Amino acid sequence: MVAVGYSLLCEQSGPKDLVDYAIRAEEVGYEQITISDHYYPWLDAQGHSPYAWSVLGAVAHATSRAELMTYITCPTRRYHPAVVAQKAATMQLLADGRFVLGLGAGENLNEHVVGPWPHVRERHAMLAEACEIIRPLLDGETLTYSGEYFEVPEAYVWDRSETRVPMAIALSGPESAGIAGEYGDGAIATQPEARLLRLFDDAGGSGKPRYGQQPICWGPDEAAARKIAHEQFPWFGMGWKVNSNLPNPAAFADVSQFVREEDVAGGIPCGPDTDKHVEAIAAFAQAGFTHVSVLQVGDASQRDFFDWSASELLPALRAL
Repeated sequence: MVAVGYSLLCEQSGPKDLVDYAIRAEEVGYEQITISDHYYPWLDAQGHSPYAWSVLGAVAHATSRAELMTYITCPTRRYHPAVVAQKAATMQLLADGRFVLGLGAGENLNEHVVGPWPHVRERHAMLAEACEIIRPLLDGETLTYSGEYFEVPEAYVWDRSETRVPMAIALSGPESAGIAGEYGDGAIATQPEARLLRLFDDAGGSGKPRYGQQPICWGPDEAAARKIAHEQFPWFGMGWKVNSNLPNPAAFADVSQFVREEDVAGGIPCGPDTDKHVEAIAAFAQAGFTHVSVLQVGDASQRDFFDWSASELLPALRAL
């Protein structure tokens, strides 16, 4: 079975709660803790968006075993790639070698706060340049770089772990798969699609880890869980091409207003049926993923979710 992780969702919880959830996730047996890196929530109904890297530093100090990972940081707009390298190096020290740097081309929702949102081809070109900056800095080089999008007159990261920081890169099609295969130590995808992993393999990613994420809305009442999923995640089924270009929570609310409850429940298993949740998570293993993080929709249910994870979900997954 894949290594099973837990997703910290900054859009639905405050910073102190997120740290508490990470501690509990490790206690019940989750092997990895991933964290979203957003400036805005998707919708006002979610109501939060603390700074992921501050939360992650606290999580590193409060945990000791679980692998930690950004899911996903965009190193091209809000953050200059040289600064991302410094943050990642510091995180690896704080985490005692447990950190994976997850990177992607980003979404308008989070990146437009510092300037205009580029076309997708430009975003991919920027991501490739960012990788060309981050990797040598993490490897201890003094870097001078002059590209089409980024300048680094001179940079060196002073505090680094002896454990190399792996970079996993999000892919959604041939172009991003090419970047992931060339620069990444692993791949990230949000759907259990073997096709994407084949693209990654063809681009040089064969044998490297691949990380997925499955949202669920566990709860003792299926109708209530479906309602929560619909309120919090109506944008889930709209597709990456739509989601990556919407600018703010109001735009997501407008576009998703006609999404029905059954549409959301079709992609997010809801309710108390453990087998249904296991089936959705196992689809990633069947597609060839090595890791999958479980994202429990709804802040109020997190503590009960951990009890259920310990008693039912994780034992069922280990038995596969």
